[in-house]
Parts: sequence; C-alpha cells; structure tokens
Amino acid sequence: MPMNLSSLSEARHIVGICGGAVGGSEAAALVAKAGSIAVVFEQNIRPYGKIEDGLPRWHSKLRSKEYAKIDENLSTPGVVFVPGTQLGKDLSFSTLSNGIGLSALILAHGAWRDRSLPIKGVDRFVGNGLSYQNPFVYWFNHYEESGFAGEGFPIHDDAIVIGGGLASIDVCKILNLELYARALGDRGIAVDIEQMEVRGIPRTLEAHGLTPNDFKIRGCTLFYRRGKEDMPLENIKNPTAQRMEKLKGTRVKIMDKVIRKYLVRFQPNVVPVEFIEKNGALNGFVFQRTEIVGGRVLRLENTEFEAHSKQVISSIGSTPVPIDGVPMKGELYQWQNNEEGRLVEGVYGLGNVLTGKGNIVESRRNSKQITPNIIEQVLASPKIPADGISRIMKLIQARWDAVGYGGRYADWITAKRPAT
Repeated sequence: MPMNLSSLSEARHIVGICGGAVGGSEAAALVAKAGSIAVVFEQNIRPYGKIEDGLPRWHSKLRSKEYAKIDENLSTPGVVFVPGTQLGKDLSFSTLSNGIGLSALILAHGAWRDRSLPIKGVDRFVGNGLSYQNPFVYWFNHYEESGFAGEGFPIHDDAIVIGGGLASIDVCKILNLELYARALGDRGIAVDIEQMEVRGIPRTLEAHGLTPNDFKIRGCTLFYRRGKEDMPLENIKNPTAQRMEKLKGTRVKIMDKVIRKYLVRFQPNVVPVEFIEKNGALNGFVFQRTEIVGGRVLRLENTEFEAHSKQVISSIGSTPVPIDGVPMKGELYQWQNNEEGRLVEGVYGLGNVLTGKGNIVESRRNSKQITPNIIEQVLASPKIPADGISRIMKLIQARWDAVGYGGRYADWITAKRPAT
C-alpha cells in the first residue's frame, strides 16, 4: 500500500531528496531505515539517472544490476517516490529548502550540464557542427526506442572528440561503432552494436570476411591535453610513487586497447585554442601542442595546427545545473563543507552533484559516507507535527496528480521500465 503521510498522527522527521538514482536512492533507504520518512523527488519518470541516460546501452548487465538496486532502495518502507518533479522547474529550491518545513533537504540530482569548451563564442555552433557528450549519449541510448522524439545526431566520419576520461572514450566508441554498423548495413550485413562492442570492430569485420581496409573509414580522433599515462581511466587514492608508475602503465594499456579494439585515433598533448568556421558551421579547431611540467599543462609556442571536421563532440566534464536560489561558485554549487556535503543550513548534497565524479561506485560510497551524518543532524532536530506532515503530503499529492502517479512504486516502475 502507498504511504499516506496525511494520516500520520505522530510527529515524524521527513527528509526531502532530489534525485533517485545511485546516490539518492542509497540516501533514501538509509533515512527510512533510521526511522524517518524519505521523500524522493525525481525529475524523470524513472529514477535511473545516468545509469539509463549516460551509461552507453552496451552495459546491459550493469544497467540491469543497478536498476534492481535502485528499485530495492526505493521500495524500502518509509520511502515516498515523487516522479516527474524537477528541482527549479516543478518545485523551487526555496519551497523545498525552507518553504514546506522538511527536516532536511538532500541534493542528489547529479551533474547534467556539459562543461563548455573554453573558447569564446564556440557554443553558437551547438547543433551546427558542435555537440556535447550528455545529449549525444542520451540519443544513442534511446534513438531505437519506439516513439523516440528527442534530439537527433548525425554521424560523420573523421569526427573530433575533445576530452580524456572514460566518458570521452564512450563517445569515441559510439561514433566508430555506428560508422561500421552502418557501413556493414550498406552491404546487406546486419550487426548488433552491443555485440560489436563486446567483440570489437576488427573481429566483427573478420567474422564477415572483411578487414578495416575494405572500408574508406578513418574513424574519430580523441584529442587530449595530456598523454595516455595521465588519462583518468584507472585511479588509486593517494598512490605511492611505485604504484603511480604502475597506474600510468595501466592507463596506457587501457587506451591502447581502445585504439586497437575500436579503431580510435588518439592525439595527445594538444588543446583547442581557436575554432574554424566554414559556411556558418563549425569545421574544426586550431590546436596547440602542450607539455606537462610539474603536473601542469603548458602550451608550447608556435606549435599550432589545424584539424578539420564536420562533427566535433566535447566531453570535458559535467557540472550541476544552476538552480535559482542555490549558491554557486563558478560552475559548481558553493558548498560550505564538502566532507559533510553541507550547502546551507538544513541542505546537503551527495553523489555526483557534490563530487563531480560520474562514477557509480564513488556515488554510492559518497552517499553511504555522508548520509549517516545528515541523519544524525535530523534526529537531533524537532520532529514535524501532524499538521506540518499534512501540508507536505498535499504538495506530494499535487505532484502525483500532475504526473498520474498512483503512489505504488512497484506498479509504476513495472509499467515504465526501460529496455535493457
């Protein structure tokens, strides 16, 4: 049965949580198990966040595993789910932070805003030669679904990808897998992209008696400001000098495997410094070579060169979406204390919105680390009386009515479950 908050006659603590994916669902389960009520405001109809929209669809087993874990957390007695409710759009920050009398508010809505390329004026080419990682991967994950009406993306050969982390590698893989799948399709050979990702492009071609040389495909190039050994592909906290050298070797091996298995070209130690325009569209960049001195990236004078392409995808990181009322420091929220995840009095953050790391393991770890401290603060505060609980429930019911949610999480997610 769905929880009826308005029927509660005893005072309780109620914690609002914005975002129901990895970090938010972990926090919700912990709050509920501690005896409080967790109200999860999720911006989408499903709570899976970047597991569904940012993790490429070939990770089907991992996605299914994470979906199940999130479902388990959000099915915990004491957790109230509110789908289709975006912070800053459907409900204001001031409403949730102090307007309806919640015991605390936790921001766990992730980082969905792509960090802009640091070149003045380049963003006027978005949709006209320039794309960013988040909408591109979202398109790849959903474009085959019946009724998909989202933004579409062309796939051009010889694309430029700017970045250096795992997300940028995913973008490169999508581009080249799509290129070869389409080229094979033109020859009457149907292939499954997810199976191609497992096998790799050369082995997939070999199974059909072909090699890369049988195609006039150059594939995409990843441009990175550092070298392979510095790519954030595999990390260790506080490594010794010996472990750091081993780590660098591991990173090189990972990138070499990507180059070999997915035919990605790699251009290290370069940064874009100026865009190239052709017929009103972006047509590439002027790059400048770099060197690493004392861990810092330094540009080398008189090393500029041009790289032309009809398609440029930037993958240099994501930041939280600015929300009216949330204090900002540059592109990030202005946290008073990062270790405690404290933003302002009674408002906390955890997961990717706090750490900036789009990593499942890190988001879950961070949530488990920070949430107990929040619970401790909540339990030390006055409980919400019955009339206050009734006001909160009226707001929840209004959101349920707006999206057609009946209050039963299991029924809702069964009807809305995505393809895996």
